[in-house]
Amino acid sequence: MSASALLPLLAAPFIGSFLGVLILRLPAGRPVAVERSACDHCGHRLGVRDLIPLLSYGLSGGRCRYCGHAIGSFVVAIELAAVGVAAWAATAAAGLALWFGCLLGWTLLAAAWIDVRSMILPDVLTLPLLLAGLAVTAVSSPDDVTDHALAAALGYLLLFGTAWIYRRLRGRDGLGLGDAKLLAALGAWLGLSGLPLVLVLASCLGLAAAGVAMAFGKRVGAGTAIPFGPFLAVAGWLLWLYGDWLDWFAAGVGAY
Repeated sequence: MSASALLPLLAAPFIGSFLGVLILRLPAGRPVAVERSACDHCGHRLGVRDLIPLLSYGLSGGRCRYCGHAIGSFVVAIELAAVGVAAWAATAAAGLALWFGCLLGWTLLAAAWIDVRSMILPDVLTLPLLLAGLAVTAVSSPDDVTDHALAAALGYLLLFGTAWIYRRLRGRDGLGLGDAKLLAALGAWLGLSGLPLVLVLASCLGLAAAGVAMAFGKRVGAGTAIPFGPFLAVAGWLLWLYGDWLDWFAAGVGAY
């Protein structure tokens, strides 16, 4: 493994710990930066020794050092997931592009996790992600900034329009504006050519997830609330990592 890939991997558990704070606090409207970490059971404020990613959980046996209450697996799960994102990105990118990929992957991880838990996609994640996508494009491919800005606008309008039509026809919400903002953010990262692929792949993933749920006996119908954000996140992440491969594949198919 190259030295450039090692640093994101070392930073990943700490990033994951911060993502855990976002996931728990943003849906509840709790402050992120000013509120001290504390045990959810006894309320004891946690010190540095209690907040070392992965290590603190292992040394404490997954329990609060002050009251002995089980901490739960969420803390270690999100930290390991952040490490997984960095390791995965390192297989497809290097140097500055690796950090860009980690930034995208970590933000999508937090957004998708919040959507699964709370059925919301916070603006504080999606809107900065949109701006970051345009900034990354300006650094890595300045000539494509206009294309990516148009993709952001079109991505928002596509799902905003779909949500509006659904509400008019069915009398209830089918898509949230958070989904539209997330697609706009992905458009800023992927450009116009990536928008159709994101929507197709995300829809396929959603249908596959519904099929798996039904296979395990869960009732899934037209009125079943299913968060679309995680499928958009996975689709956008894969397309950003492997978009060049898809272009090569499309060019090969077109040649025939």
